[in-house]
Amino acid sequence: MASEENNRSAFRIQEFYCRKMDAPIYAAICAAIADGLDRGSETGRKVLDWPGEPTRDALPLRLIGGLHALVLAGKDAELAEVFAGRLEGTALQAALNRVLARNDAALLPWLDGPPQTNEPGRSGALIVGLLEVARRLGPKLEIVEIGSSGGLNLLIDRYRFDLGGALLGPADSPVIIAPAWLGDPPALPELEIVSTRGCDIQPLDVTDPAVEARLSAYVWAETPMRLERLQKAIGMIRKQGVRLDRADAADWVEARLAEPQESGVTRVLMHSVVWQYVPDASTARIRAAMEAAGAAATSERPLAWVAMEPDRALGEQVVSVRTWPDGGSRITVATAHAHAAWVRPGAERSSEQGILLDAAAEVRI
Repeated sequence: MASEENNRSAFRIQEFYCRKMDAPIYAAICAAIADGLDRGSETGRKVLDWPGEPTRDALPLRLIGGLHALVLAGKDAELAEVFAGRLEGTALQAALNRVLARNDAALLPWLDGPPQTNEPGRSGALIVGLLEVARRLGPKLEIVEIGSSGGLNLLIDRYRFDLGGALLGPADSPVIIAPAWLGDPPALPELEIVSTRGCDIQPLDVTDPAVEARLSAYVWAETPMRLERLQKAIGMIRKQGVRLDRADAADWVEARLAEPQESGVTRVLMHSVVWQYVPDASTARIRAAMEAAGAAATSERPLAWVAMEPDRALGEQVVSVRTWPDGGSRITVATAHAHAAWVRPGAERSSEQGILLDAAAEVRI
């Protein structure tokens, strides 16, 4: 149920995630907003009166993305001190309230839509799911991705991966994705991604400098290597684009599943950190469409579903796989950091104590 306390709690939950992901400055900002945000700005009032489920809506990341954009643009010297970690406690709370009051016009639009982080590092976790599909169904995969944002994870066939010493992908790729690998290096099956295609309800043209600046603002200030990787991935799009459609996710999945499928190629629905943003009626349609297509799948024309979606209580991402025609249940093949800074192969999850969540904030595929 929407309430000021629930909205403040979303920032405490995000604080937990930031601390778990070694981002102490962002954690301190979240804590300061949770405890000290006042109604002296239009932005503060909109945050405190947020009508939806704030964690599912990624409200903290919307606001902090806007704040980081001001820092990157050199628009507010006091805010730059905040992002440098030079303020704490009540001084930090007071500074943030002053910043919001000065910058309402710039910050309010950042609250209007969910963050499109389009983190290419997620491919380091998604590839684990694709490798499992190749082991089960054969090497040739046709990737269809929903929630593609600017399409940077559609470059998954062009990235170079180092998975605990197991190497795959083009050796000359400008982007090398090498998460900390918390397990034995995987045995690599033959893998050939024959095509990639994606959709988004509001796709981004990452070659537009304004869009690149917006995506850069969503990269946490404490992780400069992510910003460098983002810039290199955008450079790859500028050199050779990807196939990206503007479409409703459910409409698009139904249309793709209805298309002829090449024999010997597995059609794979793929997505990462998008399920929470898709309306419940649309997720129900996608499940139904996949079940129907799975019932018709054959060994010559198989189907798979690879997802990287959050276990919000633990602050981890879960990489899961389901395949047809075997009709088996969804299995977890790895857990990962939200930006895939680390990947833990297998079904084991963190033994750390999680955080209490409202049921509406949970993500279930």
